[in-house]
Amino acid sequence: MTDVIRIMGVDPGSGATGWGVIEAAGSRLSFLAAGVIRPNRTAARAERLAAIHENLTALIADWSPEEAAVEETFVNASPRDALVLGEARGVALLAPALAGVLVAEYAANTIKKAVVGKGHAEKRQVAAMVRVLLPTSGDQAADAADALAVAICHAHHRGAARLMKASA
Repeated sequence: MTDVIRIMGVDPGSGATGWGVIEAAGSRLSFLAAGVIRPNRTAARAERLAAIHENLTALIADWSPEEAAVEETFVNASPRDALVLGEARGVALLAPALAGVLVAEYAANTIKKAVVGKGHAEKRQVAAMVRVLLPTSGDQAADAADALAVAICHAHHRGAARLMKASA
């Protein structure tokens, strides 16, 4: 019998943080939930980060993932934008870690390659493949679809790692 693992994927952002929860049983994936956390844009930065943390903490309590995966920060044109994104990513790593959930990180190209088959896929291609791999997910906001892609990537990578470990 194959173990079922619940995975939360997070696509961090200070204006919109996507989240998605799936279950993986071997290579079989099932959609559970997804959405976008949108802090008040007029709130101070610390308040926006607190809102992201509070929402992720509540989602972790509601969905009880065993593992989480977060997209790594890519290089931004603006150092300020990179810093703001890094702060949101820090919260996205912190919330599951504080809940005792194992957290993995994946580069955007790794996520795209795991879901679409090529590392430089466009957002619409990622969203389309998420719908193919998780048909019950339906149409999701771009940030939620990206978060589901992060979870799918983790499911594929953790499965491959387990197979390699078992064959060693």
